[in-house]
Amino acid sequence: MSGSATQAPTSGKHGGSCHCGTVRFTVDLPADPRPRRCNCSICAMKGVVMIDVPLGALSVTQGEDALTLYTFHSGEAKHRFCSRCGIHTFHQTRSDPDKYGINAACLEGFSPYDWAEVPVFDGQNHPVDGGTSRYAGMMRYEPEG
Repeated sequence: MSGSATQAPTSGKHGGSCHCGTVRFTVDLPADPRPRRCNCSICAMKGVVMIDVPLGALSVTQGEDALTLYTFHSGEAKHRFCSRCGIHTFHQTRSDPDKYGINAACLEGFSPYDWAEVPVFDGQNHPVDGGTSRYAGMMRYEPEG
């Protein structure tokens, strides 16, 4: 699927890992997994495409002790990174703490370029801070050729 922007990733169980393979997990993706990005301060720097899943849909199968937790501001969002390679694997979302945002690039057989368009959540005007829940825009990927 990588680089095609023509086939959407499928639902069901998928494996995932950080770059070095120290952290491994499985995730049960919902029917019609929907990608998103966010423009809040940390997400803008990470630049990842995320797929949201319920907390119970993710299971760390290896390297849980290698995950580093990072929080800031309200402390509600819990960002997890591999302490060895530094890759952001997933985070517990602030807008819906009953969900994880999974880094799509960490999923086996997936790529952030599998989607031609990815909506960008307006995290700079977060609903928890008095903003409204809305999208700030759309990221587009157009492969050459």
